[in-house]
Amino acid sequence: MNLFRYLFVVLLLWTCSKNSPYPGFSAGKQGVYYKLIKIGESEVKVKTTDYITADIEYRTLADSLFFSGRRKLQLQNTESEGSIESCFTMLSEGECAEFIISADSFFMRTLETSLPAFLPAGSMMKVKLDIVEIQTLAEYTKEKEAFLHWIEDFGDYEKIVLQQYLEEEQLPVELSSSGLLHLTLHEGNGKKIEKGDTLTVNYEGRFLNGKFFDSTIKRNQPFQFVFGTEWQVVKGLEEAIGMMSEGEKALFILPSELAFGTEGSSTGIIPPFTSTIFEVEIISVK
Repeated sequence: MNLFRYLFVVLLLWTCSKNSPYPGFSAGKQGVYYKLIKIGESEVKVKTTDYITADIEYRTLADSLFFSGRRKLQLQNTESEGSIESCFTMLSEGECAEFIISADSFFMRTLETSLPAFLPAGSMMKVKLDIVEIQTLAEYTKEKEAFLHWIEDFGDYEKIVLQQYLEEEQLPVELSSSGLLHLTLHEGNGKKIEKGDTLTVNYEGRFLNGKFFDSTIKRNQPFQFVFGTEWQVVKGLEEAIGMMSEGEKALFILPSELAFGTEGSSTGIIPPFTSTIFEVEIISVK
């Protein structure tokens, strides 16, 4: 990045910060306040239809973290005032910024659900976005087609490995219509989970060979999220949790089409066409 652009950004932030009620944050477009953490080399901003890989964090204004993860997503709508999509379009590849947006707008308009219990009505929340990569629709499609051609035989291999595992373990699992395998380990209290509920869960994820790739128990950090909202859990895990009740503990085996699919996880930890096992406990439902 040239010196002129750097000085321009610094001057712009200083000017805008005088109009912001949040110290260190500048007033941006569409009712968003922002603080630039890292400036990227590219001058091309994120736009609608782009595929973005980003590290995302959600926090309360008091800096209490309630979501953190890497996601790959395509922007669909940037028109809503104060939307998280409008935050993305303020950044270019390699840039990182923290935003203050309306919690009502984010949960009720973007996610189309109710506010979680820990966020009062009318409150603001913090969103941190670190743009790892930007791909146009054409670039994403080309890369996906090339990748699928390279690994087209992996799907049959996964089925063989999963079948061998089930035969060896002899687990009394139940099979759902989607292909999800389910085994209840401990019954809950009967309180069912509905879309919009705020859940606190413990989970451990591992491969069929028993090796762990994630565990909230080992981190001593239960995962809290709003059930039924985007960018929270993989498709199969959402189906699995929706089958449970408060206090229940269960084991689920997710074929790759219900988990991390033909591309694997964005972090690279879970390979493409890989079945995974999740042991889940619903701690609370609000």
